[in-house]
Amino acid sequence: MRPGRGRPIRLRLTLLYSSLFLLAGAVLLAAAYGLVAHSLDTGPPPATSTSSRAYLTQAIKLCKASARGPVAVDKCEQQAHDSLQQAAKSGLAYQRDQALEHLLYYSLAALAVLAAVSAWLGWMVAGRALRPVHAITAAARAASEENLGERIALTGPDDELKELADTFDAMLARLDTAFASQRRFVADASHELRTPLTVMRTAIDVTLAKPGRTQAQLESMATEIRQAVDRAEALIEALLTLARSDRGRDCAEPLDMAVLAEDALDAAAPAIRGRPVTVETVLRPGLALGDPVLVERLVTNLVDNAVRHNVPHGWVQVATGTRGGMAFIEVANGGALIPEEAVPSLFEPFWRLSGRSGPPDGTVSSNGTASSNGTASSNGTASSDRAESPDGTGLGLSIVRSVALAHHGQVIARRRAAGGLEVSVLLPARPG
Repeated sequence: MRPGRGRPIRLRLTLLYSSLFLLAGAVLLAAAYGLVAHSLDTGPPPATSTSSRAYLTQAIKLCKASARGPVAVDKCEQQAHDSLQQAAKSGLAYQRDQALEHLLYYSLAALAVLAAVSAWLGWMVAGRALRPVHAITAAARAASEENLGERIALTGPDDELKELADTFDAMLARLDTAFASQRRFVADASHELRTPLTVMRTAIDVTLAKPGRTQAQLESMATEIRQAVDRAEALIEALLTLARSDRGRDCAEPLDMAVLAEDALDAAAPAIRGRPVTVETVLRPGLALGDPVLVERLVTNLVDNAVRHNVPHGWVQVATGTRGGMAFIEVANGGALIPEEAVPSLFEPFWRLSGRSGPPDGTVSSNGTASSNGTASSNGTASSDRAESPDGTGLGLSIVRSVALAHHGQVIARRRAAGGLEVSVLLPARPG
């Protein structure tokens, strides 16, 4: 037992088992003692034994020999009967007391022995019952950020302790996944933030290395640095938005998904004309409650993602409304084919499909193949990769998912058989 620690639960369980056994044994002993005491006869026994009849016969003979008259004889005989009854009653009472005394002593001795045995058995049973708890405690002590792979994997009957162990294993698995995702996110964020810094440093070094720097070269360097700064600023803003959405919404205000979709399409108008893509809208009122800044960023990311990861002269469809008590926005776009197994990965931070992270002009090679520069493969599909792209931060759909979860909503992504992606976001509708 550790210093300053109370009695362990195993000892408390043992004491509880022993106390209950002693209480039940005492009640059983009292009931048995009472029944035996009640069953033993305390009345005068009938004088039916040989010694009793011999005693009466001898007493009557003496009475007849010594008594004078019939009255004296009757009185003597009565005295003989009374003395016999008194002696028999005394003997019976003595035997009864002896039997009850022996019963009590033997029962108490047996109860004491059984109490000791029950304490030992209770100690063993409590230890066996608490064995899974010790395993859970050991796993909890061994768990750390670097060691979350251990599992209890408790076997045995499907009882409460196994349920507790399975729940603890599931919690460790979730923590392991969360820490791995966090480490991957930090590494990816560091890499993404290092890229614009490298671009700026390279531009400066190359320009300064030229002996005769012209005004045009300096302006070109400044332009490259400005583009790198803009990319770093966009990435930092996206990271801050993602952190804010992971923390949860700060407020809940009435908003309309249709209005937010119109604003996002207006903001994306230059990119839509530059691609160009055809936009089709079916905007019906989609009233919801949420953080207006986060939900606006969600809608903006959906529209920007559909326009950016498209093909020249492609199409974008945007629809809003209310369905099943949920306000929704659906954004679909054309593009390269996406593998079915790659769709869930689109919501991971900095995860891009090589066919969906191409340059703004959406260049496609003559043979129809595309690599990390935004071309499509020969079979028209896009392969998954963590490709660097100056177009986007790689956090668009991650922010969409995080904002939706912060508002207790849902995100559903479906690949289109003809190429492209369809993303639906559902948020709880505004009551009334």
